[in-house]
Amino acid sequence: MQTAKLKLFKTLGMLMFVSFVFLLPSAVLAADSYPSKPVRLIIPFPPGGSNDIVGRLIATKLSERLGKQVVVDNRGGAGGVLGSEMASKADPDGYTLLIASAAYAFNPALYKLPFDPIKSFTPVAKLGSGPNSLTVHPSVPANTVKELLALLRAKPGQMICGAAGIGSFQHMGTELFKMLTKTEFKIVQFKGGGPAMIDQLGGHSQFSFGSLIQTIPHVQSGKFRLLAIGGAKRLKVLPNVPTIAEAGVPGYEATNWWGLMAPAGTPAPVIDRLNKEIKTLLDSEDVQKLFEKEGAEADYVAPAEFGPFIEREIVKWGKVVKEANIQIK
Repeated sequence: MQTAKLKLFKTLGMLMFVSFVFLLPSAVLAADSYPSKPVRLIIPFPPGGSNDIVGRLIATKLSERLGKQVVVDNRGGAGGVLGSEMASKADPDGYTLLIASAAYAFNPALYKLPFDPIKSFTPVAKLGSGPNSLTVHPSVPANTVKELLALLRAKPGQMICGAAGIGSFQHMGTELFKMLTKTEFKIVQFKGGGPAMIDQLGGHSQFSFGSLIQTIPHVQSGKFRLLAIGGAKRLKVLPNVPTIAEAGVPGYEATNWWGLMAPAGTPAPVIDRLNKEIKTLLDSEDVQKLFEKEGAEADYVAPAEFGPFIEREIVKWGKVVKEANIQIK
């Protein structure tokens, strides 16, 4: 009887060992051969915007690094929620990735999300960042942020600021400025950044907090006057332009950012491989110049720091949404 039990235990032990041998290395083997097919990169916005520009840049360069094509898949809708939901439900195997941006941090306060913004994804790396810009129409008698603040306080509720739709990066940066300065002015919202710029070009709105990538051409042509940028620090390409914070609004920072995410449960070796390749390409001079060309900067942040950064952004912009009583209708 004891001999039979001993044989049974040995058999069970061998089966467990075999299972361990075959199952445990599967993730390792998958990571070693990753990628063995094209990778899909979901951009949760339509073509043409900053998310699309950055996403396609990363897709091209990452394809070269991985040796397999990274295919861009634009899935716009609901401020990025629809594309993000699709990515959250994809198989966690490294073959579906997501471009996340500042909008990802706005959405928990604006929408009832069909996924958990923290638990549904694993951060791969932060890719870059680009500030908004405070510009005025040439007819506005203000050459500095402090002079604009003086005008706003002298004419409460009379000046008009154009913005690109409720819940947009442009809109959120405007509301943050209004909240921190405690000034009163009208916010006129348009269907996009382009129409908002056209309104300002015509002098109908006196100022705006547009994306730098949109406003630079008009600044260079003299149609807008650039007072400051919304980043935490000055840009290398615009060393003489102050940040809004140092120009008179302490605590102001409205910087769009872009990062790479993978569905939660993606094997750690795959995340490590992707992170390594992203860091290498962001360190390259040609990629840095491409970001600068778009009015942004390559800004690598590792997964361990990128996750907490996203959490802080969600808290920060959630307060702005609540205080400004922003609601998606």
